[in-house]
Amino acid sequence: MAILHVRNVPPELYERLKHLAAEQHRSLSAEVIDILAQGVATRDRSALMNDVLESLAAVRTRGGPVPKGYAADLIRESRGDILDP
Repeated sequence: MAILHVRNVPPELYERLKHLAAEQHRSLSAEVIDILAQGVATRDRSALMNDVLESLAAVRTRGGPVPKGYAADLIRESRGDILDP
């Protein structure tokens, strides 16, 4: 496992993290890892939605309506889901 050292954590943030960890019955390290993972997942979802919106805007720019199911197909494709032929 990789090790991550974080310097200059404000005391109030450190205390809040300790409190959250205690509420979840986790170590401080486990709580921080969980918070980081959630933050990364949120950014990934945000990037995905931006990609979908850009693709929809491109379709609209070309003219005509967005085909039915197009947004759902884009999301499935970006997730790596296999589309039905």
